[in-house]
Amino acid sequence: MLAVVDTDLGYGQHIVLPKVNVTLHEREHVAILGPSGVGKTTLLHYLYQQLAKQSCLCSQAQGLVDNLSIFHNVFIGGLARQSRWYNMANLLLPFTQPQQQINAICQQLELTIPLQKKVSELSGGQRQRVALARALFQQQPIFMGDEPFSALDPLMGVRLLNVVKQSHQSVICVLHDADLALAHFDRIIVISAGKVTLDAKANQLTLAHLSQHYVVADEVPRSAY
Repeated sequence: MLAVVDTDLGYGQHIVLPKVNVTLHEREHVAILGPSGVGKTTLLHYLYQQLAKQSCLCSQAQGLVDNLSIFHNVFIGGLARQSRWYNMANLLLPFTQPQQQINAICQQLELTIPLQKKVSELSGGQRQRVALARALFQQQPIFMGDEPFSALDPLMGVRLLNVVKQSHQSVICVLHDADLALAHFDRIIVISAGKVTLDAKANQLTLAHLSQHYVVADEVPRSAY
């Protein structure tokens, strides 16, 4: 799907990850792990730039518009599929079909609140699910997420990850939850000390293997509400 060969990754003149070599394959679920501030997001955004035409991105920043409803924030993910006039009309008076589509996605993500509710009124876990819904509404074969389940209860995180996997051919996620990565991903890439230090199949690894490359943090309690 994509081969990154001896590529320096960073911002402007600042190199965060020098000489990166990573190959991505179709229909693969890849978790990117490592301590904070080592370049995981840098790698993910580079991969997204290379595969943008067939990918959706659920970033940590989320990019939600607080004064718009859940419906309109999710609908933003599908703007490119419709004409400017259709999108403007839908902004004023939402059409039935996209409402039904977005409601179905929100139900899958256990976001069972009125679609007309403003995002500014939501909890952290609810906002994260709106960002996930917007990514799913893009209807792309590749999902890329930067800590897309971090504000959710761990059990809900697993359920929603399964929804994401069922909706996309390939999944690439930056995670802090090593247990989630080991149990639900095909492959794990670890970044530490400014380089890729591990790239292996998840079923060949344990927490002990991962701890040889970075300090695996204890799980922090999270709230789905």
